Amino acid sequence: MSSSFHVAVREVKIGFRNPWAYSFMALFALFMLSLLLINAQGYATGYSGVTGTMLNLVLYLLPLMTLTLGSFSLTGDKEDGNWELLSTYPLGTWAFLLGKYIGLAVVLLVIVALGFGLTGLAGWIAGGGFDFPTYAKLLAFSVCLALLFLAVSMVAGALSRNRWQALTVAVAVWFFTIIAWPPVLIASLGMMPYLWIKPVLTALTFLNPAELTRLFTVVKLGGGSMLGPEYYDWILWIRKPSGTPAFLLVAALWTSIALGIAHMLWERGRRRV
Repeated sequence: MSSSFHVAVREVKIGFRNPWAYSFMALFALFMLSLLLINAQGYATGYSGVTGTMLNLVLYLLPLMTLTLGSFSLTGDKEDGNWELLSTYPLGTWAFLLGKYIGLAVVLLVIVALGFGLTGLAGWIAGGGFDFPTYAKLLAFSVCLALLFLAVSMVAGALSRNRWQALTVAVAVWFFTIIAWPPVLIASLGMMPYLWIKPVLTALTFLNPAELTRLFTVVKLGGGSMLGPEYYDWILWIRKPSGTPAFLLVAALWTSIALGIAHMLWERGRRRV
């Protein structure tokens, strides 16, 4: 555990020295402030056009930012020779990857907190923005999205040999899970028998962290009615008192599986070296 802590501290220091981190921080803060202008006339409560716009824009920006930072961090250690140096110490792959994940999570959460903090402060000064429960749910959505895609970025980094490969894999994952997912989902379900649609839709939703997190947040914001009858069972269990703990358990399981795959890929590359 101490090895993971030292790797995490090192990653936080490197992360805040990285100009990419500050570029993303400025972009996310500017993006969040621009959303405030959309709702400059009052407070947004629950699920509305404004909160829906914010959800979608965060969904486009944050996963790409997370995938890029996470995968570049791992492949950077490969290219710069840092991993060869670290592997001479009694440092296991699990400790290394866990430390990387924790350190990058701190950097990402600071970026997200700064963006939301500036927007909340500006909204309070201007007398507009979002009411606190809605704002808290949007913040929780962003945090969950960042942590889930950070685990995916560990897989992308472990799979890639250099930064260019990591960029290609990161953009491909982002494009499939965010841009291509709705048309692919509709086309796939349209070719299936009616009785298969609900179970297949449930299974596919669990495979996409972006869709899983978006669905949970939309229901929590009160927009479940817009999802359609296929999601009726989802709406019921998310609204239950056990809905939030169940979602957190699924998110933790998703993260653990992704880190497990990254560990397997990294170990395979380590044996080849």
